[in-house]
Amino acid sequence: MRLEVTLGQHALAGRKGLNQDFHGAVIPTGSALDIKGIAVALADGIGSSPVSQVASAAAVRGFLDDYYATSEAWSVRRAAQRVLGATNAWLHAQNQRGDARFDRDRGHCCTFSALVLKGREVHLLHVGDTRIYRVHAQALEQLTEDHRVHLGAGQSYLGRALGATLHVEIDHRCLEAEVGALYLLASDGAYERLDAASVHTALACWPHDFDAAARVLAQLAHERGSTDDATVQLLRIDALPPHEAEPWQAQRAQLRLPPPLAPRMVFEGCTLVRELHASARSQVFLALDPQTGRQLAIKVPAVALREDAEALDRFLLEEWIARRVHSPHVLQAWASEHAREHLYVAMEYVEGQTLAQWMTDHPRPDLDSVRGLVTQLAKGLQALHGKEMLHQDLRPENVMVDRSGTVKIIDLASAHVAGLAEAVPALQATRIAGSLQYTAPEYFVGGQPTAAADLFALAVLSYQMLSGQLPYGLQVTQLRAPADLKRLRYVPLRHHRPELPTWLDAVLHKALQPDPARRQEAVSEFVHDLHRPGPGLLRTRAIPLVERNPVLFWQVCTVGLGLATVALAGLRVLGR
Repeated sequence: MRLEVTLGQHALAGRKGLNQDFHGAVIPTGSALDIKGIAVALADGIGSSPVSQVASAAAVRGFLDDYYATSEAWSVRRAAQRVLGATNAWLHAQNQRGDARFDRDRGHCCTFSALVLKGREVHLLHVGDTRIYRVHAQALEQLTEDHRVHLGAGQSYLGRALGATLHVEIDHRCLEAEVGALYLLASDGAYERLDAASVHTALACWPHDFDAAARVLAQLAHERGSTDDATVQLLRIDALPPHEAEPWQAQRAQLRLPPPLAPRMVFEGCTLVRELHASARSQVFLALDPQTGRQLAIKVPAVALREDAEALDRFLLEEWIARRVHSPHVLQAWASEHAREHLYVAMEYVEGQTLAQWMTDHPRPDLDSVRGLVTQLAKGLQALHGKEMLHQDLRPENVMVDRSGTVKIIDLASAHVAGLAEAVPALQATRIAGSLQYTAPEYFVGGQPTAAADLFALAVLSYQMLSGQLPYGLQVTQLRAPADLKRLRYVPLRHHRPELPTWLDAVLHKALQPDPARRQEAVSEFVHDLHRPGPGLLRTRAIPLVERNPVLFWQVCTVGLGLATVALAGLRVLGR
């Protein structure tokens, strides 16, 4: 079952004759319906402006056009705020060129409200005093807040609107979708004269024609005394996708599981050369594309996972992500127009070695070499984070270093994609997806992971490349509650490599903080600190012995306590 709604909308001009409201909706088909959802939008131009109808039309058209052009990996909130931020900047620029530069009431300004139904969630975007209601049996529940400043004596003015200022704050609210839920979007010329009984009466008269019901409600508002433009939009949720419905399930259902593969076989038009890797999750072969003469890597699910629907969906997710992230430091999907018959993943072939092998070959690398590798890894993570993705499984085996020294992040099957997680709650980043020793502490204690979790993993790799050890040993894997975070003890890098600069420990220790809020704000800041540490990092405190060498600390304490005991005993004997 897919997302289904019934939609109706209508607008009537007010006494002025020029309708300054604008409305619209998009119900896409295919994958766009699953990944981006259904969008309904309404804008109301300010009445004092002769050009506000231009603003309201630009706001609605721009939102409905550009929202669907944003990255499929983005969340609704990020996509909407980017689109509306651009629209606001354009409207404000128009105001700066004309009379509105000195009189905002005559400029390109409008209120705006939108409802986006995606997966099993309802997202509300809002600025101004247009409204979104949920229609109940006896009442209208207002879901948005009017951005009006009240002066008293019945006077007020619009405190927030698109185009009024260079930057605008857009309210965002996310609600759980329910089958049968009815929503009303309306401008002030309509909602000030309507109630729940009016809506239900209109729908009872036109149960199969929501456009007619919306027209009746707009006319009713005018009949009850409204002289302003009246716009009404009605949306009812008729069906929702299953909780576990993922965008690529239909694709998986059409693909056959691959047969047992072996070198020299022809599979999906490519000749298999040799096996590159085999694990409990997958089998990877080097293959040759006869059409291009180029090598590629073909990855198929392991036999043990072929009955695991979730694992197979994750398998397809890897290539889906790779096709949407463009970075020389993230493994790219293989470009092919070949129609597939089997379930597999085709990726570029990287000739080189894993970071795990590199560390074996370079047990005590110099700082510059490590910084070069970390900088490239950070660029790969930035490409993912820019698409609202988390890798979640950054470890030495998932990093390749090719023959030219270029670093590539591989294995995207554990990645979290914010845009997909909205449509499929099961894809939320709340469970441990990667190797325990590289996983950030927040995963173990029920926190909500962010890009700071990937930063933690990057810092662990940096520490391990330099020392061959883990900064917390296996302490992180034993975390169970937030209180356990206080017991983590960082082992200073200089305990293993005393010749390295003291400030380096400060940089790594900051990135490895148990509390993600105390780490660097982004991987780019971490890389900057590795190259040019600020004064705060250069002025490092002396690390206490209990942190540098806990065993020695307690040995010293034990010896000191023993000596004190002997001394007290001696004093008591002498005192007799």
